[in-house]
Amino acid sequence: MEDGIRLSHNIIIEDRKKMTLTGVKDVLSFDEETIVLETTLGRLTVKGSGLHIINFDTSSGDLSSEGRLYAVVYTSDEKNGGLFSRLFR
Repeated sequence: MEDGIRLSHNIIIEDRKKMTLTGVKDVLSFDEETIVLETTLGRLTVKGSGLHIINFDTSSGDLSSEGRLYAVVYTSDEKNGGLFSRLFR
């Protein structure tokens, strides 16, 4: 376990205006429209408007943010590729 960060990962979204996360390893980037996080389950991108991070405890991996939430998407770092990469092997 890295510096006390939980291996589990949870998201609580309240009224699409407030979000609380556990298992956050790092904040990769953020602005008022996008927050990109590295979590114990992979990269997480949050889209919205007026987004801001209220608190991020690096020792526990807990993060809270506010703003209007539009989308929460996990992306894979795997380089397995899609259809075209399989076609041109």
